[in-house]
Amino acid sequence: MFLLDSKNWTSGSGKRLSLEFVSSEAIDHSKKNKKIFIGSDSFISRDKICFATAVCLLTQGHGGRYYFYKENVPGKIYSTLSTRITEEVRRSIEIAEFFMNIHNIPPELLELHLDVSPFAAKNGTSKLSDMLKGYVQGYGFACKLKPNAWASQSVADRHSK
Repeated sequence: MFLLDSKNWTSGSGKRLSLEFVSSEAIDHSKKNKKIFIGSDSFISRDKICFATAVCLLTQGHGGRYYFYKENVPGKIYSTLSTRITEEVRRSIEIAEFFMNIHNIPPELLELHLDVSPFAAKNGTSKLSDMLKGYVQGYGFACKLKPNAWASQSVADRHSK
């Protein structure tokens, strides 16, 4: 569980934060009935894979803020595209479950963004899209795929490299 390393979160401006701080911000955001967007991405370099998970708090017309967790793991563990993409989704589900079960944030306020293409796109991740979408929806969360998955495709992607 990557959440156990609760001191390894960072704000979009680069400030080191605790998971407790990120949770507090998410709770306050949800109390205003605003959605929390969660997305993960990964990047392979040499013998390691960097995973980044982003928690994005958007206020319509006022911009937003985000926090991310970044972790490097040995590349051998996730040597195939399917295991790596599934791990990205698992990490997003883990933080969403944490917010829902520990902090009582309603699941309808949590939206997961998956860095996978829709089945019809016929890209490398397309064949996984239905399975991963079902994985997320099985936990009760809404999800978006590319090109609407900005929390993973843009925010987490920026920090996985």
